[in-house]
Amino acid sequence: MKKVYRLQDLDCANCAAKMERAIAKIDGVQSVTVSFMAQKLTLECEEARLAEILEKVKACIAKVEPDTKLLGA
Repeated sequence: MKKVYRLQDLDCANCAAKMERAIAKIDGVQSVTVSFMAQKLTLECEEARLAEILEKVKACIAKVEPDTKLLGA
Protein backbone atom coordinates (compact mmCIF):
# COMPACT_ATOMS: atom_id res chain seq x y z
CA MET A 1 0.00 0.00 0.00
CA LYS A 2 1.45 3.35 -1.05
CA LYS A 3 0.59 6.59 0.79
CA VAL A 4 1.85 10.15 0.44
CA TYR A 5 2.02 12.51 3.42
CA ARG A 6 2.94 16.18 3.65
CA LEU A 7 5.74 17.25 5.95
CA GLN A 8 5.65 20.56 7.77
CA ASP A 9 8.85 22.45 8.75
CA LEU A 10 11.39 20.07 7.21
CA ASP A 11 14.47 22.31 7.25
CA CYS A 12 17.16 20.65 5.15
CA ALA A 13 17.92 17.97 2.60
CA ASN A 14 20.38 16.31 4.99
CA CYS A 15 17.62 15.84 7.57
CA ALA A 16 15.36 14.39 4.86
CA ALA A 17 18.06 11.86 3.95
CA LYS A 18 18.54 10.88 7.61
CA MET A 19 14.78 10.40 8.04
CA GLU A 20 14.60 8.30 4.89
CA ARG A 21 17.40 5.98 6.08
CA ALA A 22 15.84 5.59 9.55
CA ILE A 23 12.31 4.94 8.25
CA ALA A 24 13.60 2.40 5.70
CA LYS A 25 14.83 0.25 8.62
CA ILE A 26 11.36 -0.04 10.18
CA ASP A 27 9.96 -3.57 9.94
CA GLY A 28 7.09 -3.66 7.43
CA VAL A 29 8.28 -0.69 5.35
CA GLN A 30 8.83 -1.76 1.74
CA SER A 31 10.02 1.62 0.43
CA VAL A 32 10.19 5.24 1.53
CA THR A 33 11.11 8.53 -0.09
CA VAL A 34 11.46 11.83 1.78
CA SER A 35 11.54 14.86 -0.49
CA PHE A 36 12.89 18.07 1.02
CA MET A 37 11.93 20.17 -2.01
CA ALA A 38 8.34 18.87 -2.16
CA GLN A 39 8.03 18.57 1.66
CA LYS A 40 6.53 15.10 1.16
CA LEU A 41 7.01 11.59 2.47
CA THR A 42 6.02 8.68 0.24
CA LEU A 43 5.62 5.44 2.15
CA GLU A 44 4.96 1.94 0.87
CA CYS A 45 4.19 -0.55 3.63
CA GLU A 46 1.99 -3.41 4.80
CA GLU A 47 -1.59 -2.09 4.96
CA ALA A 48 -2.51 -4.26 7.95
CA ARG A 49 0.24 -2.65 10.05
CA LEU A 50 -0.18 0.95 8.85
CA ALA A 51 -1.09 2.48 12.24
CA GLU A 52 1.84 0.76 13.99
CA ILE A 53 4.28 1.74 11.25
CA LEU A 54 3.09 5.37 11.21
CA GLU A 55 3.79 5.67 14.95
CA LYS A 56 7.35 4.47 14.35
CA VAL A 57 7.69 6.83 11.35
CA LYS A 58 6.61 9.77 13.54
CA ALA A 59 9.19 8.75 16.18
CA CYS A 60 11.96 8.65 13.53
CA ILE A 61 10.96 12.09 12.25
CA ALA A 62 10.92 13.55 15.76
CA LYS A 63 14.33 12.08 16.56
CA VAL A 64 15.95 13.64 13.47
CA GLU A 65 14.05 16.95 13.39
CA PRO A 66 11.78 17.59 16.43
CA ASP A 67 9.98 20.53 14.76
CA THR A 68 8.90 18.55 11.68
CA LYS A 69 5.30 17.30 11.63
CA LEU A 70 3.77 14.52 9.52
CA LEU A 71 0.44 15.83 8.18
CA GLY A 72 -2.47 13.66 7.12
CA ALA A 73 -1.48 10.68 9.24
